[in-house]
Amino acid sequence: MTTTEAKPRRRTKAEQRAESLEQILDAAEYLFSKHGLYGVTLKDVAQRVGVHTSLLHYYFADKKALFDAVIDRRAPITVNRRMEALARYEDECAGKPTVEGALRAALDTDLDLYSGADEGWRNYAALGAQISNTPEWGAAVMDDHFDPVVLRLIGLLKQALPDCPEEDIFWGYHFVTGAFMLTVARTGRIDRLSGGLCRSDDFPAIKERMASFMAAGFIHICGERAAGREAGKK
Repeated sequence: MTTTEAKPRRRTKAEQRAESLEQILDAAEYLFSKHGLYGVTLKDVAQRVGVHTSLLHYYFADKKALFDAVIDRRAPITVNRRMEALARYEDECAGKPTVEGALRAALDTDLDLYSGADEGWRNYAALGAQISNTPEWGAAVMDDHFDPVVLRLIGLLKQALPDCPEEDIFWGYHFVTGAFMLTVARTGRIDRLSGGLCRSDDFPAIKERMASFMAAGFIHICGERAAGREAGKK
């Protein structure tokens, strides 16, 4: 008796289009992460994929539409993960959050996401670092996608530090996000400065330290300001 091997299933046109679109988004994400919005052309993306530029015009009206699609593909994932982590922590702390607990819910969740071997997430993280430091075209992206999760974290920090001036909470977040974006950019600078003692891709080491370090900063500056107010009353 002879057996015949089953023929591989032919992909549908919809599947082929989806695969083609993913390849375009992956290529654009890589190039934008290296060169920014204005340093990349549709022709650059087409050449990296190995297709004609007309295919990109079939999917996207212009380069900005492609850039927006790159951001829209992953931003909801990281936002939803952090919102869920903050919600879980809010339930667990039963109205008594700590600064470090709130920071770990927000920071560790993303550090876990970016620490893996997935090249796409590494490229997206590097692109996010560019966006957060580019007011001309990045500020609106940050506002549109990330304000809800940031404000939820701010709310927990206010609960954890009820006597802290509100501006100090926001300044603290400003310092936190700066350190976080430098971290996910993986510049390699700490590798060179430390002679290899520290590595910019050692996310377990970063995760172990970052929230604790930042929490101490919040607590110190808020305590210092409270002491100053008390001294002014005397």
